[in-house]
Amino acid sequence: MTEILRCEVAIVGGGMTGLALAAALGVDGVDTVVVDRMPADLPPSSNADPRVTAVALGSVRFLESIGAFAAMRATAAPILDIRVAEAHSPFAVHYDHRDVGDEPLGYIVENANIRDSLIARCRELPAVRLLMPQAYVDVARDPRGATVSLADGRQLRAKLLVAADGKFSRLRERFGIRTRSWAYGQTGIVATLGHELPHDGLAYETFFPDGPFAVLPMRGDRSSIVWALEDELAGAVLALPAEAFEAEVQDRIGDRLGRLSLASPVKSFPMVLKWAERFTVERAALVGDAARGIHPIAGQGWNLALRDAAALAEIVAGAHRLGLDVGSAKALARYERWRRFDALALVAITDGINRLFANDVTALRLARNLGFALVDQVPPLKQLFMRHAMGVMGDLPRRMRPAEARMRA
Repeated sequence: MTEILRCEVAIVGGGMTGLALAAALGVDGVDTVVVDRMPADLPPSSNADPRVTAVALGSVRFLESIGAFAAMRATAAPILDIRVAEAHSPFAVHYDHRDVGDEPLGYIVENANIRDSLIARCRELPAVRLLMPQAYVDVARDPRGATVSLADGRQLRAKLLVAADGKFSRLRERFGIRTRSWAYGQTGIVATLGHELPHDGLAYETFFPDGPFAVLPMRGDRSSIVWALEDELAGAVLALPAEAFEAEVQDRIGDRLGRLSLASPVKSFPMVLKWAERFTVERAALVGDAARGIHPIAGQGWNLALRDAAALAEIVAGAHRLGLDVGSAKALARYERWRRFDALALVAITDGINRLFANDVTALRLARNLGFALVDQVPPLKQLFMRHAMGVMGDLPRRMRPAEARMRA
């Protein structure tokens, strides 16, 4: 006889977004199960994974509210200033956190630390169960719920099934949700650098003719680079020996951080835009990259994903408190309406920025420089851009608002 596990919400995908959603639901007592083929406890990866995430202030508030950020803070580096410029141009925009308050603009956190912190938080919550490692072999939906058939022969029955399995989501395909895709013909290169001089909490992004180059401050005298290049050029850079790669990076950064050295392996990933035509179907929802994967040019990917998680958790928890069906058509329609405009806007913004700076036509270059000068010299406009980047504007979920605002809500 088949063993059936029951829960209110089943999440397929135990990455950073799925775990954050599970913790948010668990804090509100929603019976939640996470399914992922990767084990919860991965081998130590202090230098093996160079990926980091820019966590905006709104996302920090969310993570604090679910009890997950304290563990991340131990290795997080605050972003105190951001400088955005075009290479070889005298114009730039300087965002200083003191222009909008006392708090940092956000933090740079290593992905491995984010995952470990969320795993630990989920384990503290009685309402959350982690089936990791555990693969699924089939899913089915009906008007009353969803069934996930697990590789070990058991079945998981839930009122709501959530796809949090990434940009190339298999579950999204099983739901029959179509996507629109665009390959940028670019490869992202990431690595951690050690350097002689302190970074002083400064993050900066420079737009070179061959692609954007970002330097993100990490704890100690370390920084992370995110370097976007056309595929062919990226292949040549990735083939360089370590010393030659360091020399290329040094040429881009200059001497502002002193002498540079690699402190991690160099990794790469293809840059592809994916946009799901729907974020929900009967008894199921998409969150994070499963809903849409954006260009990393503005460092907003996971912040957008956390707004999905926070919004869906708020809707589900509200239904749970009232004894209502957490996966009802009404609940899912509210989630679709709430998240679609924000997601579409950020897709358009990041895609537009990439296309704008990929074109080196003289008239566009002059227009970009004029734009930098205008934003930098008009404080209200600069503050508007800063607040958007900090994730503290718009129709925010309750857990992303300041603590005093959450108490009033």
